[in-house]
Amino acid sequence: MYDVLIIGAGVIGCAVARQIAQYEGKVAVLDKAGDVSEGASKANSGIVHAGYDATPGSEKARLNVKGAAMYPQLCRQLGLPYGQPGALVLAFDEADRAAIQALEAQSRVNEVAGCRVIERDEVLAMEPNVNPAVVCALHVPTSGLVSPYELTHALANAAAAGGVEFQLETEVTGIEQIEGGWALHTNRGVLYTRAFVNCAGVYGGVLHNMISTRPVRIIPRRGQYYLLDRDEHLPFGMTMFQVPTKMGKGVLISPTTHGNLLIGPTAEDIEDGGDVTTTADGLADVLSKAALTWPDISTRSVITNFSGIRAHEAGGDFIIGTVEGAGEGAFEAIGIESPGLTAAPAIGEELGTWVAYFLQLPKKRYMRDVPPMPKAFSHMSPGEREAAYLKDPEYGRIVCRCETVTEAEVRQAIRQPVGARTLDGVKRRTRAGMGRCQGGFCSPRVVQILCEELGMKPEEVTKFGGGSWLLAGTLDSMGTEDGSHGE
Repeated sequence: MYDVLIIGAGVIGCAVARQIAQYEGKVAVLDKAGDVSEGASKANSGIVHAGYDATPGSEKARLNVKGAAMYPQLCRQLGLPYGQPGALVLAFDEADRAAIQALEAQSRVNEVAGCRVIERDEVLAMEPNVNPAVVCALHVPTSGLVSPYELTHALANAAAAGGVEFQLETEVTGIEQIEGGWALHTNRGVLYTRAFVNCAGVYGGVLHNMISTRPVRIIPRRGQYYLLDRDEHLPFGMTMFQVPTKMGKGVLISPTTHGNLLIGPTAEDIEDGGDVTTTADGLADVLSKAALTWPDISTRSVITNFSGIRAHEAGGDFIIGTVEGAGEGAFEAIGIESPGLTAAPAIGEELGTWVAYFLQLPKKRYMRDVPPMPKAFSHMSPGEREAAYLKDPEYGRIVCRCETVTEAEVRQAIRQPVGARTLDGVKRRTRAGMGRCQGGFCSPRVVQILCEELGMKPEEVTKFGGGSWLLAGTLDSMGTEDGSHGE
């Protein structure tokens, strides 16, 4: 019997797990994917929203502002890159000026500091590459940036260091109340727990509706993006928004914590919550709308396209707390769309504490300090690189040339408390494969290191778990087209 089972190993589930790890108890995180951060958390813009556009009085507004304030200290503790370049919300028509002014007024209601309306000349002085047709903008100085998948991995490692188990490739297919708790039916058997927390993202509504007296409707909303190559001279230093619509914050152009430029997303309501394909029409829509902000937009430096699914709840707000109409011990955080990443630290702290209080779990007298994520070799000074090499000569072997990732870093990623087991797992922990060649050079060596560290055969290595094998077999086992065996 577990004390707590958390369903979903995205940023919300891992934030809840990190908080509960501060208490005595038997806790596990379940996820149907082969790694943490395989859902919405890996395909996120990484923007720490200031909170000016959330509806006053909503859970989104409250948790957005609270979560944003937690990020600087959280990232220092976890050793994660964090930036606060600010943002501009742009108006290109006098008719949109009223919307910009309304956002400024709303920022004051939501207690977001520093927001102000600025005119065309000041906008162009701040960001010269903006469309000169801009009329005015809302300047949001506290808008920040974080790496969403690195944050999720760091939260998972902190939770695991506190004793939380991670059971991946474990899909919850049913929930049943039993005496003294709950039975979660999974593809790996039945697990018993005193309490559970539903953080299942786009599938959270399915689990909610199994046990609640108030059905909810989670709408999968797909967003498609362009990612441009790293550049020391990005065209924009801040995140560039347009006036938001009922479908969300619209198409943005933003730097990332690693020096890339991100353009997107679309907002497409679809039926299949797992459909993360990109489409010609969707990507064309992104370029068309982004060109209003950046007339000189070009796809020459695009290195990849991707899409993610956000869990839009029909009511429009986060649903956090006990499951309405269900028995005791059923908790949830569902309908967590933008600004869900921003709100994640606050959601994890509040919901994790709530669950621990319900179960009367004692606070641990001693919490093991989790070492912060090591500094990336690519960000080290020459002196730091020399010291790292002298301590571990594997820092002297470059695996990924595009992102300057070393063999030492790949091995460290696999050896983390919740370590990489797939090619994508290494990529999101080290950036090996995220550069210009998108893994064309480094993938074979990463596969070799995975095999050495995990005792696997090359044909057992997958891209992201499940049936995503990279290799079909060996030349000897497959033979050649004329029926002979390769040499």
